[in-house]
Amino acid sequence: MPTLLLDGVLRFFFFSNEGNEPPHVHVEAGDAVAKFWLEPLRLARNHGLKQKDLARAKLLVEKHRSNFLERWHAHFDA
Repeated sequence: MPTLLLDGVLRFFFFSNEGNEPPHVHVEAGDAVAKFWLEPLRLARNHGLKQKDLARAKLLVEKHRSNFLERWHAHFDA
C-alpha cells in the first residue's frame, strides 16, 4: 500500500490490488478514511473524517492530482 503523501494527520495512499478500479486515492487520519476519484476529481466516500480534515484532504488531492495519477499509472500499468 504505497504512501503518496503525508500531511499532518493525513496519509494519502492506494492499495496495491486496486488496479481494476479507476484511479483514486484513499486518505486516512487515525481510524477515519475517505476515498477520492481522480478522474474526474470527486469524493467517493467518507467514513469519519472530520469536515476540517476532509476539506484539507480535498485541497491536497487537487494540488497533487497530477503526481497521484502519475504514480498510479506507474504502479498499475507497469
